[in-house]
Amino acid sequence: MDKLSVERRSELMSRVRSKNTTPELLVRSLAHRLGFRFRLHRTDLPGCPDVVFPGLRRVIFVHGCFWHQHSGCPRAKRPETRREFWDAKLNRNIARDGNAAAELKRLGWNVLTIWECQTKDRETLTRTLSDFLGSPTRFAGSG
Repeated sequence: MDKLSVERRSELMSRVRSKNTTPELLVRSLAHRLGFRFRLHRTDLPGCPDVVFPGLRRVIFVHGCFWHQHSGCPRAKRPETRREFWDAKLNRNIARDGNAAAELKRLGWNVLTIWECQTKDRETLTRTLSDFLGSPTRFAGSG
């Protein structure tokens, strides 16, 4: 049984964002500090990646551990109530994520998924981004 009323649960769930989440803003900030420029939420690409580096043909998805079911993460625990509903919803998210990544790879893009829980360790996250993105391109005349 849910401890919250239907109205309170609805209000709480309506505040869950799909774009510009705290983990996503952190990833963007670190990528920018590393010297990279990017585009956001390109709807013309499969899965509408959160951060897109067109010149590098690299994309980053920043996934919430619960909504995208980060394997082995305690935040990915499925609710005990309404099992059929949640299993169907979360399994669709997993399948959609896999299909988007596969299609992007087929189109020649490199894909990185960063999980919400991985954004807690900024030093490791910065290394991950640096490894994935390489060195930013410096153009003649830029400082």
